[in-house]
Amino acid sequence: MKYALYYWPGIQGRGEYVRLALEEANAAYDDVARSGNGMSAMMRMMEGNSGTPPFAPPFLKAGKLVIGQTANILLYLGARHGLAPKVEAGKLWVHQLQLTIADFVLEIHDTHHPLGPSLYYEDQRAPAGKRTDEFWKERTPKYLGYFEGLVKANGGAYVAGRRVTYVDLSLFQIVAGLRYAFPKRMKAFERKIPALVELHDRVAARPNIKAYLSSERRIAFNEDGIFRHYKELDL
Repeated sequence: MKYALYYWPGIQGRGEYVRLALEEANAAYDDVARSGNGMSAMMRMMEGNSGTPPFAPPFLKAGKLVIGQTANILLYLGARHGLAPKVEAGKLWVHQLQLTIADFVLEIHDTHHPLGPSLYYEDQRAPAGKRTDEFWKERTPKYLGYFEGLVKANGGAYVAGRRVTYVDLSLFQIVAGLRYAFPKRMKAFERKIPALVELHDRVAARPNIKAYLSSERRIAFNEDGIFRHYKELDL
């Protein structure tokens, strides 16, 4: 099966977590909106008033299925490409972890848009500074400390043990993104999460991921995505 991934062109965003899973699985897929009339096709699918139209990208077309929401897509791909445990309890566990990551991604986004996405960053700089300080003082230690503890407690190379799952790929993206958005703050914080740093490096070295990261398919971090670098927030 060749998948069709629908997401905004030009940014990694939430679609990147799906791309990483597809790349690790060496699955054939089209990143639809990045070529031709893909944007128009994506908008038509969201505007549909019959069937099960997705609310927003990312969404994945797999045969006749159209699956929306990042964690839901990864639940589907994980079971079909060996990126999740086979037993039901394990599948639910990594899905639960991915939903926790989704919560953290929203908090990362809100560091630069605390008053909402409809306003420009320049319209909310002061609130963004306060939100970012609170994010690094309270929220980052809570989330990354939790995942750091899981990696250490399981004693394996990855969060769920010896085999990589889509959660490990997503944690790689979290570390990489925070390094881009907050290089100074992240450098100081990384001494508190050595297991997650090692996990990031381990994922980056996997053959399929390594090839993807050096290819044109990997969109560079930029100030239109979730992870944005503003010097005044990285003190």
